[in-house]
Amino acid sequence: MKILRSEILLPITLQEAWDFFSTPNNLNRITPEDMIFKITSTVPEKMYAGLLITYKITPLLNIPLEWVTEITHIEEPHYFVDELRKGPYRIWHHEHHFKATKEGTLMTDILYYDVGKSIFGWLAEKIYVDSKVKQIFKFREQKLIEIFSGNLVK
Repeated sequence: MKILRSEILLPITLQEAWDFFSTPNNLNRITPEDMIFKITSTVPEKMYAGLLITYKITPLLNIPLEWVTEITHIEEPHYFVDELRKGPYRIWHHEHHFKATKEGTLMTDILYYDVGKSIFGWLAEKIYVDSKVKQIFKFREQKLIEIFSGNLVK
């Protein structure tokens, strides 16, 4: 299993960070456009534990994949966890943590993922998956800076 940890300091309050990240429709704003991300289920304004979100995403060779994730844990406004229920990974456990600081909100992502033990899974992970996951998180970081660069912590 692989672990990716990412931190970013956002110049917004803890509540503003929570409001943005707990809104499922904002996920599209922080996903690379070339992945053609589309939520296919009806989602509420704010997430809740047990929420299932279905979407299509095109990570490779213009082949759309159906994903289902479940919001498994929430402690507002400090963290939530989403886990893959259907999709190309054997394990996808993504923790989102938020902590208020003097400078804004420190957001920490911890992602545990595994594509599986088959030779295809191992090869895909070595050739493509690891670098793609890192690329997605780098894009996300840059997009968040762009989105929140004009904000001042209140």
